[in-house]
Amino acid sequence: MESSKPTRAQAPELCDPNLCRSVPVLATLLVAGAMLALVIGRYSYNPLDVLDAVAGRLGFADTRNGAMETVLFRIRVPRILASMMIGAMLSLSGAVYQGVFRNVLVSPDILGVSSGASVGAAAAILLGLGMVERQLFAFAGGLGAVMLATAIPKLFKNTSNLVLVLSGIIVAGFLGALLSVMKFVADEQVELAEIVFWQMGSLASLGYTELIAITPAFLAATAVLLGLSWRINIISLGDTEARALGVNLPLVRGFIIAASSLLTAAAVSVSGTIGWVGLIIPHLARLLCGSDHVRTLPVALLLGALFMLSIDTFARATFSMEIPLSILSGLVGAPLYAWLLYRQ
Repeated sequence: MESSKPTRAQAPELCDPNLCRSVPVLATLLVAGAMLALVIGRYSYNPLDVLDAVAGRLGFADTRNGAMETVLFRIRVPRILASMMIGAMLSLSGAVYQGVFRNVLVSPDILGVSSGASVGAAAAILLGLGMVERQLFAFAGGLGAVMLATAIPKLFKNTSNLVLVLSGIIVAGFLGALLSVMKFVADEQVELAEIVFWQMGSLASLGYTELIAITPAFLAATAVLLGLSWRINIISLGDTEARALGVNLPLVRGFIIAASSLLTAAAVSVSGTIGWVGLIIPHLARLLCGSDHVRTLPVALLLGALFMLSIDTFARATFSMEIPLSILSGLVGAPLYAWLLYRQ
């Protein structure tokens, strides 16, 4: 009887099912926000004209507005879809990391994904490569950083969460120093400016090519993580409890971390570094639906998509010069995080 008390004390609190009605509400808000984002921009349009353009594109109307269709379908539609997808990827991976590592201060770049992606993108810029190659280098750098961070605990023959997190800090620190060397040798007028701007995060250059490139990783990793959400509940109880319940902890945890890292690397490779999303949104999701990951992960996914859609729409529509997303996410995220700390 005494040995069962710690287990019950550490178990996640299941939410009230009434609270989880937020899922259809968030889905409705996301669709409405996407429709609103189609209208808002440097070239704002009448919503009825937008509907006519969509109907004409789909063949339901005879009238066609070439300029409007170019703005909508070549610029805004891929960017809106990408912003929602990237927000969902970062927030979902952040919620999973916080559950697996049992630490609400963990963010998606805890294993050095962002640092690795930054080094990869900087290397592509120094080599004079194009945007596609830059994204491939960033993706490979992010995954390489995670592989290195997960290999270090194996060398120490200690695969605990603490050693894994410390390995991520080591890798991120080393890659940060390497990135500083690249900035030092970069041309100040061209290469250095491109590296710094990429690190700030932006969706200005995204198109259907980048959207199609990250879609398979998004669909596959999201399906895996949502399918394993109940196992994340077990892992969040602690290593001892998870093993006692028959979970192959190294295999399952490694699989979950790999899927989460794939999401983060894919997102960062096309958008650059965008902070706070994977840290704050999981807190909001738990505030709505408790700590049961079966319910929290879908809510975090929708909240992240809605948050990034709002940030990106504000970034491209408010000023003549587009604001980097990391600046806006920090300006919004820091006060929001302070409010969450006050509430909790």
